[in-house]
Order: sequence, then C-alpha cells, then structure tokens
Amino acid sequence: MTAPSHPAVVFASGQLLTEDVWAPQAVALSPDYELLVADHTHDDTIAGMAARLLADAPARFHLVAHAMGGFTAFEVMRQAPERVLSLALIATLAPNDGPAQTERRQGYIRLVEAGRFDGVVEERIPILVAPSRRDDGPLLAVIRRMAADTGPERFLAQQRAIMGRADSRPSLGAIHIPTLLIRGDQDGITSQAHQDEILAAIPQARLVTLAGCGHLPTLEMPQETNRILRDWLAGASA
Repeated sequence: MTAPSHPAVVFASGQLLTEDVWAPQAVALSPDYELLVADHTHDDTIAGMAARLLADAPARFHLVAHAMGGFTAFEVMRQAPERVLSLALIATLAPNDGPAQTERRQGYIRLVEAGRFDGVVEERIPILVAPSRRDDGPLLAVIRRMAADTGPERFLAQQRAIMGRADSRPSLGAIHIPTLLIRGDQDGITSQAHQDEILAAIPQARLVTLAGCGHLPTLEMPQETNRILRDWLAGASA
C-alpha cells in the first residue's frame, strides 16, 4: 500500500453504526489527515474485524474507536501494537460481557429472529443519547438510518462478535502509546468505573468527560469532539 501523504487515522465504529457516525469528524479532520473507516461488515468475531482493519490500514496509523470499535481496537493492540501511533477510545469499556449483558443481547437476538429488528433500535435509543436529546428528531433520524443501513443480519453478526470477545483487561498494561478516553457523563452503556479501570492500567491514558452527553459524542457534541480529537491528533503526530 502506498504511504498516505498525511498522517493516517482509522475510525472503528460501534454496533448498528456506519461511517455516518464519523461524518462531523470527517469534515473537521480531512484537510490534515488521511481518513479510513474500518470495515465491520464481513466478520462475526472481534479478532476477524481487527485482522481486516490491519489488512486495510497503512503501515502506521492513529486509531480512533467507538464502543464496539473499542473492542476491535484492543484486539488490534494485541495483534499488531507496533503499527498504532496513538489510540482514542470513545464510549468503550474493557471487560467482556457478564450475565446481565449477555441476557440483554440474547433478548435483542430473539427480537430480530421474531422479525422485530426495528424494536431493537427503538429499545436502544434511550441508552444511546442523553435524556435531553431523546426528542431530537434530526439526531434520532441519523441513528435510525445507520441502523437500517446495518440491517438485521449484520446486527446479529455484531452481537455474536461482541458476546464472544475477549476480556481486554489483562492486556491493557501492555498498551504503551498515548491513549485518550472520551466519555459522555450521561452515557447509558459505559460507566465512570469502566474509564477508571482503563486509566489505571494504561500508563499514558487520560480521560476527557463531556457534560450532558450520552453514548454518541461524535454526533451529540460534534464540535467539542472535533476539537478534542484535533488537539489530540496534533499532539500525537508532533
């Protein structure tokens, strides 16, 4: 692969999300970076998603990952840590699923198998966005469109991948690159305890918390997220 003319940034997206989740960042960062979005449409394991990301990415790159994309990022750091220049983890966590999370995902699977994929999307919306945004028509329209573009079969593969993922906590201490955590303080999926766990284990990690934001900072607070990522990548690329 020809080396990019600008530093490369690879985005890794969460479940039910497409490259549209990065649309504001693509506009903000494209003048200064070569941007790629990892392909999560072919694999039903996190290890497979990570291997595909590495196969498609340039030799060295910054990795910006959201939610399920963070699970992929942790696997990338196990498979080829020498290729990643810096790591930004948005609204993600390191443990694998416990019984409650597994049961919730199996409930989603049952809904999809019963032909109620739209019901899964609607059930997830309250945990995806801050309470103040649950009536935000344009934002919810983007979320629903991304889910529709993902579709039920791909969603089921994502559920299989997530339920089968490794517990990344034992490998966090081996991450020796600058690492940024971004989390909304009204995230309905990740907690402050999840962030503290990562902060304690990765030597060069730091956290930025967005007040009044849910699980989707890139869309809920795009200008703030753009500024944070722009400053982070400029420092990591220096």
